[in-house]
Order: sequence, then structure tokens, then C-alpha cells
Amino acid sequence: MFNTLTGWSVSLVQRYLPSPFVFSALLTLAVLIAGMLSTGQSLPGMVQHWSGGFWTLLGFAMQMSLIFVTGHALASAPMVNRQLDRLAGMARTPGQAIIMVTLVALVGCWVNWGFGLVIGAVFARALARQVQGVDYPLLVASAYSGFLVWHGGLAGSVPLSLASGGPDLARMTAGVLTEPVGITETLFTPLNLTIVALLVIGLPLLNRAMHPRQNAKVADPAKLVESRAEQPLRETPAQRLDDSRILGLALVAMAAIYLFNHFSSKGFVLGLDVVIAIFLFCGLLLHGTPERYMRAVDESVRGIGGIVLLFPFYAGIMGMMMGANAEGVSLGRQITEAFISWSSADTFPLLAFLSAGVVNVFVPSGGGQWAVQGPIMLPAAQALGVSPTVTAMAIAWGDAWTNMIQPFWALPLLGIVGLGARDIMGYCLMMLLYSGVVICGAFYFMT
Repeated sequence: MFNTLTGWSVSLVQRYLPSPFVFSALLTLAVLIAGMLSTGQSLPGMVQHWSGGFWTLLGFAMQMSLIFVTGHALASAPMVNRQLDRLAGMARTPGQAIIMVTLVALVGCWVNWGFGLVIGAVFARALARQVQGVDYPLLVASAYSGFLVWHGGLAGSVPLSLASGGPDLARMTAGVLTEPVGITETLFTPLNLTIVALLVIGLPLLNRAMHPRQNAKVADPAKLVESRAEQPLRETPAQRLDDSRILGLALVAMAAIYLFNHFSSKGFVLGLDVVIAIFLFCGLLLHGTPERYMRAVDESVRGIGGIVLLFPFYAGIMGMMMGANAEGVSLGRQITEAFISWSSADTFPLLAFLSAGVVNVFVPSGGGQWAVQGPIMLPAAQALGVSPTVTAMAIAWGDAWTNMIQPFWALPLLGIVGLGARDIMGYCLMMLLYSGVVICGAFYFMT
């Protein structure tokens, strides 16, 4: 029966899920119409919110593009490929491959979501090369399932925002919190650790159980071979300079000093810029020369089309969700307040989680969603006597939860593995159901 349900989910998504660009276009029109009807704003007013938000994620889009490009270039280094193939060789059966890639992705995303997405994708490719008969779409979906824990991990936007303190914290929480809240009160609470533990235990088993008993969709081996940068010629002084290991090592040495200074002064803080720097300079070191690394980057750039195209559209959707009418009412605020109106002190954390899951479909950015919901949810929690940190983590987990049906964050991973959103989202729907039960149960029974 479980395999039948999984097959139904996969068929449903394959038949009805539009491409990521069309999906974003439909969301844009849906939010436009909903904003006009619900907040009473005019078409020009909503379009103004849309255009005002359209370019606000350019810096973030560049970071995401660099995460993908530098991570993929690092993974294409011969030494990394050999090590990944060696690790993948430990899996003897398709079930073992599914479990391994899920665990690697979960650990990677808990440390840093950008790192986890890339390492999960490249490890999935390595396993597909090594393990006979493994279903490639499920393998990739399992790699993406690690993304479920990112907001309960070390790089989560909400817990890091709470730990930052200062005027930004007061603004994001409407004055409910003014002093920094350490990660011991958010990430390392029994509530958060229980959710992470149940996902780490349950997701690998769930993903393994979804593997088709027959007719598995095996990857084309020819598409899994990593291209190798050709050896540059050394006939002229310019070509010899291009192939200079000394120049590459000098840049790596400068980066090592930069990273040492960062970690010694700030501790183990892995922001996006730091992760990109680690990927970039480790890739340069392992490829050996600037010319070889540039060739690897040229190969990697081909996969960022979805990121470049879709980020402005989701930024525009975010602008319309946050765009308020003359009374200061926005669509995002109305959705959040609707959930608040249904809440009691006992159910508030659960409904905060569910409302965040709904908002995340339209605002698939942890920081953007915190900006929409934080100033509304935390004062309401305070009025009901609910812990503000519990409420903040409910928003964080809601943001992570519906990423399983929002193809936005799958784009970097899909670019690496060469699949489309339809190929994996049927499996991700099952992961959404399991994780939803786990997280809902935790927020209902442990708060």
C-alpha cells in the first residue's frame, strides 16, 4: 500500500506540477489577485509593490549562483571525485545508497544549508555512478530532503537573527525581544533537538521504503561522468602564467589568512560569504592552477539559469506579500493574523508553524519570511503567554517544511544532477507529509 501511495504521489506531480518558471508565474498572478481582493489595493498599487520588490534579491541571487558554481567546481576536482566515489563504493544496494545520501545531506544542511545542498547533489551523482539499480530521481529527492533541517541548524536565519541582538532584533520582533537570545535557547533546546533527531532517524527509513521494487529509473551513465578540464598548453609565457601553481597557491594562502581571522574573531560562524570562499579557494587548490579552475567554473555556470531567472520573480512576490495598503495591512499580515485568530495558548505554536508553512510557499526566503511574520507573531505570542523563542522556532520550522513542495530551493541541486522539479517532487510530497506529522506533534505536545 505504501508503494502504491508513493507511486500515486509521483504520478500526480509528474502530471500536474508545472515547470519552476511557470509555477512562479502562477504564484505571481495568484498573489496579485489575492492582494487586490483581500487588502483592497488597486492593480497599479500591487504592481508597484511587485516592481519594488523585483530587484531586492539580486545580491542574494548572486550568492546562490556562487554557491552553486563554486560548489560544483569543487566537486569536479579529481581528488574530490575519487573520495566521493570511494565513499559511494561503501553502498552495496539501492537501499543503502538512499540511506547514505539522506544522512550526508541532513548533516550537511544542519551545518550550513548551502553546503548541504551541494554536497548532497554531488554525492548523489557519485552513488548513481557506483550503485547498480538505484532510482536516480529518488536518490536526488533524498539528497534534497536534508534541506528540511536547515532552519533548525547552525545557519538558520531565525535563530541567528535572535542571537544577533541590537535594533534589528527589536524591529523584527516588534519590541518583544531586545536582548540577544543565544542558540542554547533555540537550537539546543529539547524541542528543536527532538525534531532534528526524529527527522534524522525517520527520513532515511522513509526514503528507503519509497524505492521502487521494480522499474527503477536508473541514471544514464554517460551523463554522470564529470568532465575534466584539458591541460592548458605551455608554449608562451602567458600560457605558462595561466598554468602557474604558484599564483594559485598565493591566492589560497591569502584566503587562509582571511578565514583564520574570521573564525578566530567570530567563532564557527558559517555565513554564505564564508561558505562561498571555502568552496572557491578549496576548488582552486584542488584544481591546481587558475586556468584549470576557470575551465571547471565555465562548466559549472551552465546550471544556474533557473537561479538567475526565478529569483527576481520571487522577490516580486515577496514585495506583494509585504506591500501594505493605506491602513498598513498587507496580504502576508492577513494570512498570519488569520492563524492567530484561530489560536489559543495551547495551539499557538502549532498554528504558528502551519502559518509559516503557508507563507513560505509565497515567500521562500527564511530572512524574508521572518521579516513578514516576526513583527506580528511574537507580540501575539507574548499576549497569549507563549514563549517568544518557541514561536520564533515554529516560524523557522514552517519555513523549512514546505520547501519540500516549493521548487525554488531545489534549483541549485537540480542544476548539478541534471533533473527537473517534476522528477523529484512526487517523493518530496511524501517527505512533506512525514515531516509535517513529526513537527506538528513536537510543537503540540512539547510546548
